[in-house]
Amino acid sequence: MKIAVEGCCHGELDKIYETIAYLEKKEAVKVDLLLCCGDFQAARNEGDMNCMAIPLKYRSMQTFYKYYSGEKKAPVMTIFIGGNHEASNHMQELPYGGWVAPNIYYLGYAGVVRYKGIRIGGASGIFKSHDYRRGHHEFPPYNPSTLRSVYHIRNIEVFKLKQIQMPIDIFMSHDWPRGIYHHGCTAELLRKKKFLRQEVESNSLGSPAAEELLAHLQPSYWFSAHLHVKFAAVKQHPPKANAAPRVTKFLSLDKCLPHREFLQIVDVAERPGSSEGLEYDPEWLAILKTTNNLQSTDAHPWNPPENNGLHERWDFRPSEAAMMQVVEDFSGDLAIPDNFSQTVQPYDPKRPKLHASPSCGTNPQTTELCATLGLTDLYAHALQGGGNMSRIQVGTGGDDDEGESADEPSEYPTDTSGLSSSYNPDEITIEDEWEEEEGKEEEEEKEKVEGSCNPKLAVSGEDLSVGPVGEVHTPGRMVLPAPKSDTSPTNLSHLMNLPPPSHSTPAVAARSSSGAEREEPCEDEDDDAASALLTLKRTSDEAEAPGSKNTTPRIKRRNQVIYTTVEDDDE
Repeated sequence: MKIAVEGCCHGELDKIYETIAYLEKKEAVKVDLLLCCGDFQAARNEGDMNCMAIPLKYRSMQTFYKYYSGEKKAPVMTIFIGGNHEASNHMQELPYGGWVAPNIYYLGYAGVVRYKGIRIGGASGIFKSHDYRRGHHEFPPYNPSTLRSVYHIRNIEVFKLKQIQMPIDIFMSHDWPRGIYHHGCTAELLRKKKFLRQEVESNSLGSPAAEELLAHLQPSYWFSAHLHVKFAAVKQHPPKANAAPRVTKFLSLDKCLPHREFLQIVDVAERPGSSEGLEYDPEWLAILKTTNNLQSTDAHPWNPPENNGLHERWDFRPSEAAMMQVVEDFSGDLAIPDNFSQTVQPYDPKRPKLHASPSCGTNPQTTELCATLGLTDLYAHALQGGGNMSRIQVGTGGDDDEGESADEPSEYPTDTSGLSSSYNPDEITIEDEWEEEEGKEEEEEKEKVEGSCNPKLAVSGEDLSVGPVGEVHTPGRMVLPAPKSDTSPTNLSHLMNLPPPSHSTPAVAARSSSGAEREEPCEDEDDDAASALLTLKRTSDEAEAPGSKNTTPRIKRRNQVIYTTVEDDDE
């Protein structure tokens, strides 16, 4: 089975599907599945745009609405997770996952499904330590704070995923697992993203929650995005009990723009006797049932139950009987029903509504799933005026347990995520900024970097097979077909082997003369410019607080911050 993996989508579905069609024709292959690693931007109409943490100047409907309205249908089964630029009101309708359009499936806050026997899991959002222990308390209408905190991952989702015992083939996260950069060609990464050096050296880049999940799940593949750079790594895990040590192939990809490495095709072996469609995973649904009482819409900090004498139950791993009960709940048919339905009026380019209000409503898919499994629809609970729903503590002390748990320190006592905001690459006080080297100088530097990479991570001559899960297929250099519209890409960097990439940015002369392709904004990320030279924008009037007496000019890159927004820094 051929699986196409894409980095940050940013609503560019037309371009992504056009690229896949071109690869299929050129390589004479058929892509069975598309995985998108966040920033999907499933905006259905103008109201959804107001629920996205994106500056006004970058807000654009893009092309998802065409698939939501039925104007187009996704030509390949698509599964995605959320990132930090999403239409949050839409995503919150589907906390346990569901169809956002025909043939396009969202995994929810966290989720696991099966496709042709391949077990695929994912966690939406990015890690922020100050929101990690809170419940999902954000609901429309969002204020400037909740507009951003709504996409921060919570410990309850990580706790659920840590109850998984059966092997996972593929896992997706938007931000990287912390420390994964030490298992690939770090020098090449720092050549492309020089400002990451401090965080890499302090091991504060990435998500400690994802790092913990990587160690627990040990999937065959882990795909990420967020940093807008292609990076590959191979993580060898220590053996568990008497089992053989497992290996995870990690790959992060860029966003959908010309000359960027945003798409790669991976060959994964199908499992004989598996069904053809998308299926629920019985272990995951059993976990949702056992942990339902731990969910909360309260902003009060909370730590999950542990074997520390304070909780009557701390192990929520489902039994075989619990999984069989899930199968019975669905009458033996775990196929995910094609029950997509529109819940809002889709965008009409002929009748734009510039001042549309965000929609707030329940989704029939979630209502049906909750009724079948006895789950709580958090969104419906909030919209019906149910107030904050505190977790039902499973312990010996009733309400006392809740208070004691709330005062416990974070489960990451060595959490260094806060260090990410100590150095803001977007705020500098010098007049000049580094420029990407071109021509011969860049090639010479690249050769030196490649020579310094760990030879054990090279593809040639090294067997990095992870068993029956599959191998990596690498087409040759890819060039996009003629654009179908003025905004379609005109070129695509060739797709590389896993690991590590050896692609250098095309020279300026090779780039499209129209060049000024709009970069997607990422306040929490760093965006490379589409051209080889980075341009500077003075933002002293934007960055300084009103009334500030600081006269030092502040220069802001065209690119945005990696993991921290201005608001997050202020906090």
